[in-house]
Amino acid sequence: MLYLDHAATTPIRPQVWKEIYALADRGWGNPTGFHASARAAKNALEEARERVAAVLGCRPLEVVFTGGGTESDNLAVKGGALAGGERGGVVTSAVEHEAVLSSVRFLEAWGCPVTRVGVDRDGLVDPSEVAAAVTPHTAVVSVMAANNETGARQPVREIAEAVEDRAGSKALVHTDSVQSFVSEELAVEDLGVDLMSLAAHKFGGPTGVGLLYVRHGVAIEPVAHGGGQELGRRSGTHHVLGAVGMARAMELAAEDRERYQRDVGEARRRFEEALSEQVPGLSITSPSARTIQHSHLRFPGVANQTLLVRLDQLGLAASAGSSCQSGAAQVSHVLSAMGIPDSEARSSVRFSFGWTTQPSDGDLAAKLTLRALEGLL
Repeated sequence: MLYLDHAATTPIRPQVWKEIYALADRGWGNPTGFHASARAAKNALEEARERVAAVLGCRPLEVVFTGGGTESDNLAVKGGALAGGERGGVVTSAVEHEAVLSSVRFLEAWGCPVTRVGVDRDGLVDPSEVAAAVTPHTAVVSVMAANNETGARQPVREIAEAVEDRAGSKALVHTDSVQSFVSEELAVEDLGVDLMSLAAHKFGGPTGVGLLYVRHGVAIEPVAHGGGQELGRRSGTHHVLGAVGMARAMELAAEDRERYQRDVGEARRRFEEALSEQVPGLSITSPSARTIQHSHLRFPGVANQTLLVRLDQLGLAASAGSSCQSGAAQVSHVLSAMGIPDSEARSSVRFSFGWTTQPSDGDLAAKLTLRALEGLL
């Protein structure tokens, strides 16, 4: 199989497996205990926290380990809006991941004021519009770093600065960086955000583990209540092996980024150029500002589900959009917000490259896609 669905999940890097297995026989204890097995697990957990912090350029205690990107988004948005027993407002964009949008709808049902800022044809928000929506009652501004469907890269730093300059604003700025870490350096101080979500399985780590960066001094209301782990910010027994695997995957992604950008960029260039020459009316979504690993294409008059079935039969894995909405009949809310007609949205396919990609994969992907398109154009 030629796997081009890395935006959904990506294979675990061999070095990550190796480190997890090496720890499995001694790091399986509950790190909140006091015996030797617990201490071994605690030491491994805190070492992983320090390693993650080193990659992000933050303090170890600013790292909260979670069960994945969805939980991290929920904790950031709900936890920020409900901090201190208040019901603060939320400003977000119309193209966020469903984890953020569902959290926002939950808060809205409980009386929290919500503003959803629109995007342009490339799926980008205007920082000045985001800032203009902020009021003294706004508790959280949440805008993703890169869209999970189109790869559109938002101006996070500019948004954070605009919100900070807004008179009377005390809003926390959150960004879902789940899609961007693998291809871009994410130093939290450079981004200027208060909260940031990551998920390990998007860059070669295990599923079921993620993190939320919480800037020092920022208070959030926990979403999961219980034993008070993670300094009371996220209760639940720690997934120690997952945290260690995530730390190693982050280190490897950072070390591999230059090679990643070169090979993935070349593969995507070959892929899109070959298809553009052969497919009449082919459109590339968000061409001006997107991550290097996303190739979201619209094939005029071709039903994306039909094309995906044919691609799968030929051994190429791709998707119609968000992996969290696979099988959904409705048109993508992201494409609708961008003003793309339903007919074009239903002809859209997301090809997403990853750490296993070689430049020649672009040639093979184009060849297989053209074969799948035979008789459909």
